[in-house]
Amino acid sequence: MRKPRRLVDGARYHVIARANRSEFILESDRIKDMFLSVIAQAKRRFKFSIDTVCIMDNHIHLLLRPRNGESLSRIMQWILSVFAIRFNRLFGLIGHVWYDRFKSVVIGGLRQFARVYSYIAENPVAAGIVACAREYRYGGAGVRRSSTNRILGPPGLLAWLLFPGEPEGSFLPPALPQR
Repeated sequence: MRKPRRLVDGARYHVIARANRSEFILESDRIKDMFLSVIAQAKRRFKFSIDTVCIMDNHIHLLLRPRNGESLSRIMQWILSVFAIRFNRLFGLIGHVWYDRFKSVVIGGLRQFARVYSYIAENPVAAGIVACAREYRYGGAGVRRSSTNRILGPPGLLAWLLFPGEPEGSFLPPALPQR
């Protein structure tokens, strides 16, 4: 019997989904773009925000927050199943695309948010794909710069402080409230 998923109303989650058999199903830019397109469609269907994302060759990371009573499980089930259907159709395959159900961890506070945000952003650096997180096209900074997929919300002040070297216009901090 599997452990029940921990859900908290209004919480942010670090979500991880891994490809079946650790295969590099997300290796090509075309497939990564297809995954981003599915997320964009999901954003029109469900109410949620994504603070950052990282699409690696065999897994994905999202820092996601469901809104107004939306279900994390319904959102992720839709994203992963729609992607799997399209992936299998594209390559004439049948069967599982994802290894298991997605993993999720509730973000419990500011420190954990900063740690997870940084971990997700630095994933391609740790894997040796790029020297600097902002160079990775399918990480938060790269997706935010993309004009085709508006799936990420504004980065927020904390994200800007974590990555102060972002080029102007791609990762600007929000305007501070006036007193």
